[in-house]
Amino acid sequence: MIYPLPAVMVSCGENEAEYNIITIAWTGTVCSDPPLCYISVRKQRHSYDIIKRTGEFVINLTTEALARATDWCGVKSGRDVNKFKALNLTPEKGQIVKAPLIAESPLNIECQVLEVKELGSHDMFLARVVAIDAEERMIDKSTGAFQLNHCGPLAYSHGKYYGLGEKIGGFGFSVKKKR
Repeated sequence: MIYPLPAVMVSCGENEAEYNIITIAWTGTVCSDPPLCYISVRKQRHSYDIIKRTGEFVINLTTEALARATDWCGVKSGRDVNKFKALNLTPEKGQIVKAPLIAESPLNIECQVLEVKELGSHDMFLARVVAIDAEERMIDKSTGAFQLNHCGPLAYSHGKYYGLGEKIGGFGFSVKKKR
């Protein structure tokens, strides 16, 4: 009942013949130093065995423009179809991992698996972030920060996809002095 969740497309595979994309909502940050994240995947999913064998994956941020592809990759199996080709998505070489980045995604997080935790319906892949690939137009030139709000991020809640609304405040806004 902790909603909304990010809806991300996770790409995996060591070569073009096995490249696949799986849509994941069970994902998030675990630690900032060292940078760690996780994804949780059902054992029955096609990508599960690929990620377990290769020890790598890429979390690709989704956007409102990628909503159809995000949904499609969540309901179609890579056992039956090449998702990159079917959706005209571009696999792109990463900096470190062999798993492909999705070029159409504004932010790609390259990950190496540290541990697989069997949890029940899903197994959690705890991973080290080894590289971040971001569209240059999304980087604030003065601060170097990724401008998430400029890319129309996609969220998932109870079986539905949503765009994010307007900013309400920034960290610490509730205690700042009023002028």
